[in-house]
Amino acid sequence: MKKVKIILIVIISVLALIVFLQNTEAVQTRFLFMSVTMPRALLLLLTFLMGFIAGLITTSIILRKSGKPKNA
Repeated sequence: MKKVKIILIVIISVLALIVFLQNTEAVQTRFLFMSVTMPRALLLLLTFLMGFIAGLITTSIILRKSGKPKNA
């Protein structure tokens, strides 16, 4: 089972590296009144991280309201 986890981590890491290497061109992003120019790969990473954090916060709120322990 440990080998399967390591293989999956390596595969996901290689796929992420491919995405980063293929999306290096700069893109202009506007958010409210700001305008930022950054590599597309960085924009994808930031978007993914914001969604992941939003999911964690939502899950913790739902678990807290339902009264279920987090370790269950």
